[in-house]
Amino acid sequence: MLRPIGQHSVKDAPAVPGFVLEKVTAIMEVFHGSPLKAPAVEIVDLSSEHGVDDDKREIERDDASSPETDIGEDDDHLSLYEDMLDMQAPSDWEDEPTDLCSVEESFVFRKRLRLVGEDQFITETIEAGTITAKKLCTAFGIRPPPFLEGQPDYKYFPLLGLGITRELSKRAKLPQYNTIEDAVRLLQKSKNIVVLTGAGISTSLGIPDFRSKETGLYSQLEHLGLSDPQEVFNITIFREDPSIFYSVAKDILPSTRKFSPTHAFIKLLQDKDKLLTNFTQNIDNLESYAGILPEKLIQCHGSFATATCVECGYRVRCEEIYKDLKAGRVARCDRCIRSLRVKPFGIKRKRSTNGLSTSKKKRQSYEDSTDDEDYDVAVAGVMKPDITFFGEDLPATFHDRLTKHDKDLVDLVLVIGTSLKVAPVSEVSGFLPPETPQIYISREPCQHVDFDIDMLGECDTIVTELCRRAGWDLKHEMIKEDGISVQLHEGYESRYSFRVGTA
Repeated sequence: MLRPIGQHSVKDAPAVPGFVLEKVTAIMEVFHGSPLKAPAVEIVDLSSEHGVDDDKREIERDDASSPETDIGEDDDHLSLYEDMLDMQAPSDWEDEPTDLCSVEESFVFRKRLRLVGEDQFITETIEAGTITAKKLCTAFGIRPPPFLEGQPDYKYFPLLGLGITRELSKRAKLPQYNTIEDAVRLLQKSKNIVVLTGAGISTSLGIPDFRSKETGLYSQLEHLGLSDPQEVFNITIFREDPSIFYSVAKDILPSTRKFSPTHAFIKLLQDKDKLLTNFTQNIDNLESYAGILPEKLIQCHGSFATATCVECGYRVRCEEIYKDLKAGRVARCDRCIRSLRVKPFGIKRKRSTNGLSTSKKKRQSYEDSTDDEDYDVAVAGVMKPDITFFGEDLPATFHDRLTKHDKDLVDLVLVIGTSLKVAPVSEVSGFLPPETPQIYISREPCQHVDFDIDMLGECDTIVTELCRRAGWDLKHEMIKEDGISVQLHEGYESRYSFRVGTA
């Protein structure tokens, strides 16, 4: 357990109150105990496990008996974990603090921590006065919270303690794997490869990912007037007003069965009897079209293959509601409609807004339109594509396959085309045995997981080069004959950039 940083007395800095450290420890235990069975969430709210109000009351009670501290004087001070936990590198923060560690500095600090341990690390940094706790927090992905701005540096000690504990609890990089040749040898010798994929393996087909700043789907949804574009995929909001989802469904509906070279690469692993499981976060169902066997495929977030009535549970192939999806029109359940047509009377249900932050104008428009429709259409169940919304549980097969099958068999992990921002899928890398080598393939680095080898660039380009070096014949019409250059990132021993053409 982490030694309280408050006991490392920087000159003239009083110790951090014990109740604060106890609170940090309790919330850290919640963080580290995040279950793989948890519903899909974009950002884990560390204070919500026991209820924000309960946490606030507990701190207020403790604060009443701790007059020596001013923490807790303002409600903002009580939520220590709202703003500072950031799963991105400091270089990715918007409105970034002026005093923060660069990506290179962060790498050095994290490596040093693992090398010498927490006690010596604190001695070399905080106690030696070489860096402030505030700045050192940023090396561990913790954004200094606004409510601590201008406070003494010791106020940042609990946050730094959280960052250090989180870093030490992460899977450590295996030092024996660093080069592209190492990656190729791992591919050649491994027999049970877990492949975890995201939207990045489909972007070459023109299917947008979700989080790219200009081209991602979320950036294109600002016109909806939502406080957060991700509300489009919030199950509570869908139940309240399905027209919001249907208004953008055509933009995410797979328009082709054509698959990418990366899909073909995963199929090649299967053909070589190397694929243990492909866990995909994608909802386009292209893995199936590429030929990945159902027993090898876990669609963590569901797919557009089928749709289910939210009222009666009637399931259909999604092709049956494609016209509605393409038109942006809420699809209704045919079975509900047939049933209602034989019933002369019924009670119309009211919809509750539940105080959600969606556009009231759009919500009212949806309710008005349903009031004007025929009775049977107005009350018939809504058809929901069988994709996992935020707030819904993942399929049981995800947890069962991972914990009861793959964990004991996996000998290599490939994470391809995902930023690992959505829990619980984001927890897979840390759940698997730490001695199992892990390789990361995507456009941008994943800062909150220490992979053994990082390969950055277009996924199709990277897997094509890996197959060439492995002597494998990867066939796909989109593969270019141009040469591929590979360059080691300065300051790193195992991070590479891939691009078509000469360097």
